[in-house]
Parts: sequence; C-alpha cells; structure tokens
Amino acid sequence: MTVPSRRIFMISTLAAVAAPRLALAHKVNLPDKFIPQLVNTRRKDWLEGNVHVVPDDFFLYFMLSDGLAIRYGVGVGRKGLYTPGTFTVARKAKWPFWRPTRAMIRREPQKYGRYSDGMKGGPNNPLGARALYLYDDAGRDTYLRIHGTNKPGTIGTAVSNGCARLTNEHVKELYDRVEVGAQVILHPKKTTV
Repeated sequence: MTVPSRRIFMISTLAAVAAPRLALAHKVNLPDKFIPQLVNTRRKDWLEGNVHVVPDDFFLYFMLSDGLAIRYGVGVGRKGLYTPGTFTVARKAKWPFWRPTRAMIRREPQKYGRYSDGMKGGPNNPLGARALYLYDDAGRDTYLRIHGTNKPGTIGTAVSNGCARLTNEHVKELYDRVEVGAQVILHPKKTTV
C-alpha cells in the first residue's frame, strides 16, 4: 500500500470507528475500553479479515493489516461453557431466528423450555440484531455464535451459554466487516470464570 493510500485508509478507518462512538453516546453506557476503537495489536500472525476473541480481557479483534485491528468489547461464555478453538464463519444472519440448544434446556428448563420451538428475530431475541455462525473444520455447526444482545450491561462479563456477544449497535458494524469464510479464533481462558 502506498503512503497516500495508506493515509486515506487510516483516515477512513478512524472515521468508521469514531462514528459509532458518537452515535452511541446516549444509547449505551459502556466503559470507554469497550467502545470500538482502532488498536495496534502488534500481532503479525493475526491475519487480516480474521476475528480473535480474548476472553480474559473481554475483547474481540477484527483484524485489519499490519497488526492493526478494530477492538470491540464482548461478553463471553460463563464457566464451563466457553469453548476455545479455531472456527469458520459459515453463515451470517440479520435479526436471526433463535432456538435454545437441548443442553441449554436441560440446564435451565424453566428459563429455556418455553422456547423449544424457537423465537423469530427481533429486538427481544437473545441473538440480537446480527449473528455470525461458527462451524468446525468438518463443516458442522458448533452452535457457537458471535451475536448481538439486548442486554448491553453483560459486555465485559462471562455470563453467556458459550457465545461471544456485542451490543446490537456494535454487532451490526462487525457484521458488515466480517466475510463468510473468515476464521474466528476463540482464545483459551486463563483467568476468567
């Protein structure tokens, strides 16, 4: 990339990152560290277009070039329900349909049993405004998702059934950036319960 085009790229990227922050100033009250921002990860081994979730820090990184990334705050799976590994975004959905897994219904039948037939997409749906569906190397759905949430207070916590969640506003932005076929690396937990 030439210097002038790199400068244009950086300015447009900064503008894209700053715009949601300004638009969200009155909608969602998150700590500044969880607002999307351009960061230098200094990781040359994290490839452009891929997504990395670092659960102990509650950050998701959408990789740009040369170690630069857009960092988002996330909520992650609670103890015993977070599955690290490398996955592929096999599909994406706007206002996705949601059905709790059988394991979720077994764990909490009072909470999830009534949704065994599923729930159409919308503002009350637990998957929120957008979802990225994570598949394993054999092409099977893992039932892990990167999705929105209508409970922004859960960003920065380990409370989900295994998925990574962003605010609805942030997941809409991420959704537009991530391509089907992108790799998602859910890094192992070291300290997060």
